[in-house]
Amino acid sequence: MPYEWLPPEGDTRRLVLWPHRSLTRRGFVWFVGGTALLISMPLFAVLGTILLWGLLPFLAAAVAGIWWALAQSWRDGNLTETLTLAPRRMTLVRRVPGGIEQSWEANPFWVAVRVYPSGGKVPHYLTLKGDGREVELGAFLTEDERLSLAHEIREAVARLR
Repeated sequence: MPYEWLPPEGDTRRLVLWPHRSLTRRGFVWFVGGTALLISMPLFAVLGTILLWGLLPFLAAAVAGIWWALAQSWRDGNLTETLTLAPRRMTLVRRVPGGIEQSWEANPFWVAVRVYPSGGKVPHYLTLKGDGREVELGAFLTEDERLSLAHEIREAVARLR
């Protein structure tokens, strides 16, 4: 699962979540290289003709577009969410690509872990509600992972109370 409970530090527990990554850096290079090779196959038929220069910019643009889209997806995978549970304070810090941080704090005694089966951004939308705010958690996880995580967080919060 793309989340991990770190070893406890005294009474404090920490949970780190990150999005799935189905493509490694090496896989990225192989995919873009293979795509470039396969997409250039039609060029062999027009080598030495003026038609080559008409097709080449479009094929190069297609490879560049695929590279850009995969690189953007890879950058979006740098998102992390860190949930810290301490006896008197529960903190969620979301770090998005580019280094921007969003944070939320509440007293764990008053925090409610909620799962919305429908009507949220994703099925089984997981949120934490406390201190007058409701924040999402793990929207990038699968439905089963969100349900499992909700159960684990409920148990962890219950131990703090």
